[in-house]
Amino acid sequence: QVQLVESGGGLVHPGGSLRLSCATSGSIFSINSFDTMGWYRQAPGKEREMVATITRGQTTNYAASVKGRFTISRDNAKNTIGLQMNSLEPEDTGVYYCNARILIEAYWGQGTQVTVSS
Repeated sequence: QVQLVESGGGLVHPGGSLRLSCATSGSIFSINSFDTMGWYRQAPGKEREMVATITRGQTTNYAASVKGRFTISRDNAKNTIGLQMNSLEPEDTGVYYCNARILIEAYWGQGTQVTVSS
């Protein structure tokens, strides 16, 4: 059993910043157990999309729409990953989900709402 718990969402004005965190727990709680971890988001009426991922070897990948504004990181000591989001735009609004993968197995958190609005 793997639990991923997101935190840090909220309401922010355009141009503002938020930081999301994802903590792992359960039978597989060390983030080093996962091949890749990342953040996905789903806006109302749209499909879930990849935002940013980071591998065990610290290789990162970003969606084109967030590159240069968002930064994904991992803290092995705290078993957490983070997503620093700067220069937020209304188009960034959605539910943000933490994801962890081991080979073909994928685990998801419950999601945290991010709303960017004036």
